[in-house]
Amino acid sequence: MLQSRIAGVGHYVPENVVTNEDLSKLMDTNDAWIQERTGIKERRWIDPKTDVTTATMGTEAARKAIKNAGITPDDVDFIIFATLSPDYYFPGPGVQVQQALGIAEIGALDVRNQCSGFIYALSIADKFIKTGTYKNVLVIGSENHSGGLDKTTRGRGVSVIFGDGAGAVLMQPTEDKNKGVLTTHLHSEGQHAKELALIGPSTSHWVDKMLAENDPEDTSYYPYMNGNFVFKHAVTRFQEVIHEALNATDLKVEDIDLLIPHQANLRISQFIQQKMQLPNEKVFNNIQKYGNTTAASIPIALSEAVEQGKLKDGDLLCLAAFGSGFTWASTLIRW
Repeated sequence: MLQSRIAGVGHYVPENVVTNEDLSKLMDTNDAWIQERTGIKERRWIDPKTDVTTATMGTEAARKAIKNAGITPDDVDFIIFATLSPDYYFPGPGVQVQQALGIAEIGALDVRNQCSGFIYALSIADKFIKTGTYKNVLVIGSENHSGGLDKTTRGRGVSVIFGDGAGAVLMQPTEDKNKGVLTTHLHSEGQHAKELALIGPSTSHWVDKMLAENDPEDTSYYPYMNGNFVFKHAVTRFQEVIHEALNATDLKVEDIDLLIPHQANLRISQFIQQKMQLPNEKVFNNIQKYGNTTAASIPIALSEAVEQGKLKDGDLLCLAAFGSGFTWASTLIRW
């Protein structure tokens, strides 16, 4: 059986930088409060005066990943797009990328697993390649959070955390059994779905109800997060799913050369790092300057890690995520 490997990486973030000081002008908050709780110093938010969207950011990240892999868009034969913030309720952004890149009528799949979405998407691509179904699979994570956040003091607990951006990888087959994706592990626990969710605009609260109520005090249209509850579950599930991947491959924590966790909260990443006794040089975080970009956070971080020379041939890379659903996932990749 073939192995799947990451042949190219790329990312795109909006030019508009929003600092903690900028947020203090919109809501009752300050830099010290935000950094203490999240580790975030700034994030990128789409300038509403531009035509940047989830799909356009994903397309730009995809172009870079394709170029980095040394192929052309015409070589891509499947697209998987992970996001919680598509441009339209339907269709999903996968087909928008197909059209924007000028690719023939290949398949395009959309994944809605929020913070774990990129690893879920990567797992699907891995299986397609290992079975010989496709040879060049484009996997994208992209998010436009800023347009749907409550940018008042009422929403500060959530709004200070999230940023916009996109990352992508191009996956290809390899016959080298010692390289590529070694294992993937996916989990969910739906009983906690409403602890981190956006309930309002949905078929359970559909257009007729929205129009009839027209309630300016209705907060169901903004993301809700039970922060302490999510934190406690995240630090447990992160460790479990990383150890699950290591056990499946007869590897140990000390074998990991680089861990890239989903950039949910720097405090979560630091807690995991401490519990697993990983040195700073083995954990990559960039939430400080981008915030939480949900499905985009891991591919953005991976792209930056590659740019900075953090990965060398033969390194063991671990990706892990936890988020809304609850869902959580991990993968081990031999670079």
